Amino acid sequence: MSTLPTQAQAQPRRSTEAVEVVWADRRVVIGGGHPVVVQSMTNTDTADAIATAIQVRDLAFAGSELVRITVNTLEAAREVPAIREQLDKMNCPVPLVGDFHFNGHKLLAEVPECAEALSKYRINPGNVGKGAKRDSQFAAMVEAALRYNKPVRIGVNWGSLDQSLMARLMDENAARSQPWEAGAVMREALISSALESAEQAMAIGLPANRITLSAKVSAVQDLIAVYRGLAARSRLPLHLGLTEAGMGSKGIVSSSAALAVLLQEGIGDTIRISLTPEPGGDRRKEVVVAQELLQVMGLRAFTPMVIACPGCGRTTSTFFQELADKVQGFLRDQMPVWRGLYPGVESMNVAVMGCVVNGPGESQHANIGISLPGTGEQPVAPVYIDGERGPTLKGDRIAEEFQALVSEYVERKYGAR
Repeated sequence: MSTLPTQAQAQPRRSTEAVEVVWADRRVVIGGGHPVVVQSMTNTDTADAIATAIQVRDLAFAGSELVRITVNTLEAAREVPAIREQLDKMNCPVPLVGDFHFNGHKLLAEVPECAEALSKYRINPGNVGKGAKRDSQFAAMVEAALRYNKPVRIGVNWGSLDQSLMARLMDENAARSQPWEAGAVMREALISSALESAEQAMAIGLPANRITLSAKVSAVQDLIAVYRGLAARSRLPLHLGLTEAGMGSKGIVSSSAALAVLLQEGIGDTIRISLTPEPGGDRRKEVVVAQELLQVMGLRAFTPMVIACPGCGRTTSTFFQELADKVQGFLRDQMPVWRGLYPGVESMNVAVMGCVVNGPGESQHANIGISLPGTGEQPVAPVYIDGERGPTLKGDRIAEEFQALVSEYVERKYGAR
């Protein structure tokens, strides 16, 4: 067994393989130097085809380029073609990824319509079977991928590691003159499970350009170490994400901390932010966070960004906060239309500033910005367009007038290309 790479030993770089995930005329390419792909997963009962199709559509329209759905029962598998059909009727050709555990080999064999309707299969090598059944059941899923010309993600989780592999590595570790600490053995088990399963799939006949790898954990430092190891030992595309990031700010911070380090090092070809939604919360938030992470890092652009000050004693009014929120929502709501009409608009910056200290300067640096009056300042709001001072707004309709100016700017700046 090779030595677990340290940070200094690893030589991470973007994957050289490129995996295509296709449905109808929608083609998503993972790896091979292509932009990092955003994906998400439904939390509906897949057996409820209408509810699942609606959530898939919502996630896709929010910007998820792949959407994964649970396929855990015969009833769920039978509804996958209906979900696909409903999505096509809604003009939503987003590729669907089937998430299989324990019984995927049976479901793909018993419901060939499901196998055909999916664009990709996710296989967890720790959950395909135990003992002598493991290899045959893993092979059955790979053979289904070959039969229906589908790519796969071999996705290892630390909560469902192949126990026979873990036992083997523990025995090897115990025989060392200087045994590794337990965490290092666990990380090596994740890496080895992914790599050995990929080798097994390729031995069955699945080409490298149909395989993506993931090895997910919940701890930030473990995730970074595992993916550095994977990147050093494989050129297959890598899917990044904490397996259970958590809820609210904790989930966002944990995911951003881990993924930003890896992405900055050139590791990772597709990402998911696995947020636990608030009760009744919006599942689309994980898509927004993934997009914003890639955008603030300069790796991709999805929607115009709003630059807004945090507020201080000079901004005792909440008006600038309300305006920033309205403008951000307005821009995101317009993007489904603007994306097709105004190429390049996703890279636009809009500033909404709360007082005279940094307001004019930040607004001048943005494509279009507004400097609102702080406490005690003159009750007017100058607008800056491409660095030049434009109209001055005042009164009760500043929000509506500024949004109108933004729309006019977008049409003028990006509509003539």
